[in-house]
Amino acid sequence: MKKMINNPNEVIDELMTGYVIAYPDYIRRSELHKRALIGKKRHPDRKVSILIGGGSGHEPGFLGYVGSGMADGVAVGNIFASPSPIPIQAVTKEIHAGHGVLYIYGNYAGDLMNFEMASEMTEVEDDIKTAVVIGNDDVASSKDLNDRRGIAGEFLVYKIAGAAADFGYDLEKVRHLAQIANDNTRSMGIGLSPCYLPQTGKPSFDLEDNEMEIGLGHHGEPGIEKTTIRTAKETVQVIMQNILKEGIYHENDDVVVLINGLGATSQMELYIINKEVAAILNEYQINTYKSYVGNFITSMEMGGFSITLMKVDQTLKECISHPVDCPNYKEI
Repeated sequence: MKKMINNPNEVIDELMTGYVIAYPDYIRRSELHKRALIGKKRHPDRKVSILIGGGSGHEPGFLGYVGSGMADGVAVGNIFASPSPIPIQAVTKEIHAGHGVLYIYGNYAGDLMNFEMASEMTEVEDDIKTAVVIGNDDVASSKDLNDRRGIAGEFLVYKIAGAAADFGYDLEKVRHLAQIANDNTRSMGIGLSPCYLPQTGKPSFDLEDNEMEIGLGHHGEPGIEKTTIRTAKETVQVIMQNILKEGIYHENDDVVVLINGLGATSQMELYIINKEVAAILNEYQINTYKSYVGNFITSMEMGGFSITLMKVDQTLKECISHPVDCPNYKEI
């Protein structure tokens, strides 16, 4: 394992310090907790505040999406681990503008427990109303929607929620639109090579040189099948079959496509994957409203990618096209 770090036990605090130094016009460290970051850019019509968060190691998720048109603050945990309730509460208190705070986070045991605890603490101690949308877009993780992990599709939910907040909607309307977006989002990924955790130096999972794992999670959670490496076309066909058999995407539907790299997969490969996705959507006569290709929610240097589809109506189109200005993502 080769990593350009100092003390393995201080990587998160040093990451956050370097991030704040890099983007002082966008973000500041909370006065209440060192693992809480507060945005400096906020649309004048925004009433409801948006809080996102999760474990480190997914950069530019999650701290990269605090800015105009997206989140107002982020709570940061250790690598692949939920933030504790304390920084979540700290962010909530500092971003609250009198109209409530929407929490958006992934469907993982630690996040579920800590964000719920923070919500209860905040409502009792600080009299701040909160609402929740839980990302669960990974079709490979369970047949039961309630048990599915949240992966790269969360990025699109952030966009919808951020736009809805900028439109001046109240907390329930922002939550409702973000939940509709989440309900219409499905993802699936594959792993080609592991990342190495700084504290242990060990790989997050094991694969032979000629193997890939279909349905692998962003933290190295087991997928649905280990197989020999296939072509981009064959791999995309397997992923898209699993996404489309969910039965929520139909002929003449409009979808947003997100091709997400996990950290070590080149842009060249991601564009080839996008080409194959477009061919399958064309075959099913499903229209691509907008495409995103790049590293949006990674797993450090993991090799692999995920494909996400989100079905959009006119309301969601207006939200997805709303301008965004964050340190790690901009859309005019």
